Amino acid sequence: MTGVPDIDALVIGAGFSGIYLLGKLRENGFNVRLVDAAAEPGGIWYWNCYPGARVDSHVPIYEFSDERVWRDWTWSERFPGWRELRRYFRHACDVLDLWPAMTLGVRMRSAVFDEHAGFWRVELADGERLTTRYLLPCTGFAAKAYIPSLSGLDSFAGPAHHTAHWPQEGIDFGGKRVAIIGTGASGVQVAQEAAREAAQLTIYQRTPILALPMRQRPLTAAEQEQAKPGYPEIFRQRRLSSGGFEILRLDQSALEVSSEERTAAFERLWAAGGFHYWVGNYADILVDERANRLAYDFWRDKVRERITDPALQEKLAPSDPPHPFGVKRPSLEQTYYDIFNQPNVELVDLREEPIERILPDGIATSVGERRHDVLVLATGFDAVTGGLMQMDIRGRGGATLAHAWGEGARTHLGYAVSGFPNMVFLYGPQSPSGFSNGPTAAEVQGDWVVRFLEHLRTGGWSRFEAEPDAHAAWARHIDEIAAMTLFPRADSWYMGANIPGKPRQLLNYPSVVGYAEICDAVAEAGYSGFRLSA
Repeated sequence: MTGVPDIDALVIGAGFSGIYLLGKLRENGFNVRLVDAAAEPGGIWYWNCYPGARVDSHVPIYEFSDERVWRDWTWSERFPGWRELRRYFRHACDVLDLWPAMTLGVRMRSAVFDEHAGFWRVELADGERLTTRYLLPCTGFAAKAYIPSLSGLDSFAGPAHHTAHWPQEGIDFGGKRVAIIGTGASGVQVAQEAAREAAQLTIYQRTPILALPMRQRPLTAAEQEQAKPGYPEIFRQRRLSSGGFEILRLDQSALEVSSEERTAAFERLWAAGGFHYWVGNYADILVDERANRLAYDFWRDKVRERITDPALQEKLAPSDPPHPFGVKRPSLEQTYYDIFNQPNVELVDLREEPIERILPDGIATSVGERRHDVLVLATGFDAVTGGLMQMDIRGRGGATLAHAWGEGARTHLGYAVSGFPNMVFLYGPQSPSGFSNGPTAAEVQGDWVVRFLEHLRTGGWSRFEAEPDAHAAWARHIDEIAAMTLFPRADSWYMGANIPGKPRQLLNYPSVVGYAEICDAVAEAGYSGFRLSA
């Protein structure tokens, strides 16, 4: 190997993972830099600026555990919206003095591993070239929007945007005929806002969303100050859970208790709001079909109470589940089911009435045509792997991640890929990302990566690479976990099944604490599964 790279590490992405890793590496004496295509830090909260966009994890769970950041920060509501989250990220960068190491508004054009030199050669979109020992992508699981093939989409005359590509200046729904295609989290959030302003709102649904009550409420500075002495324990607890929350799952079977006890538990979790009914439910909800059906039936009956039209009740909360409850990430809603009682809101069931083409002034289905002024594409993401695969990252021999993962994602511990030396990604495939509260996963993974890079520096190692056998072992482990659950029963982005032609596999590890224990054991064994060299 020859030469010395310009920097020790390049972080790509200014979301929770990127910001956390940047700060920790700088504090540990690494020469590190961060780049992001967005004009501001925040990751998904820069791109997600559509009406109603807000996080589905409550605070203080959804924030950094670093007291320097939370000590003088207060939130205005339990589930913050995108504007407040952007302010929070600016605050974190101020407090941690990260701005000097950040380059924003510039996309990474390419990264190529130089085998002779032993480091990465990177080109940015503004023409700058630099070299780095370690490449650390932190692009998140929702970095590549998915827009299905819709005939005539380019012909639509009005505003037509995917929720992840929403104009920063916004779009006025007032008095407009608005169409929303898709009923995932962003579709639910936009619908709640559009129903208040639009002259007509038409929601095109393929699969009913099994949304849970958010229980949003304002927060005062006084109550947060009173709660802050307990924050360290909350942050400790979230690392010990499966989903990165301070919510502990009920340690018993839904089938082992009386119907009265079970209903009482369901009611308590339902009233708590947020993800309590999902992550805090009985231990066998996601593994036993009979227990799962009990949870679904309770959800169904709660939702139907809010919908007056029996036909809409069946479409929005079917008698029989469209898939097991909880095997798709539930969305959180505030008024979503209520808006269908309004005269200006219409539901189109795409399984009965599929879209045939987009018109310049509307949408044609198999039944007829509807006129629209605004088209909202809430059609989700090529999640988990898509963001990494769309980047021009080339490892040994010019190999791309798209080639390496052509038959499915393969990693060692959800961190590294054979053939891509000195590259570690956070919040990516085969890590807990999609199953976890974001900041929790960012800190668990970020701490491990920092320890790993310190180990390399202390030991005089300048290069590492994941072993192919480690890929296979980690993939088998995740496949075994998937087989014990109900997750393969749904065509979800968890399984890669929302993207035509994408290999079907469980893309994330479904336990933060279990994942952390395994990764710590690998570290204690001298980072087994990695080949280290000077």
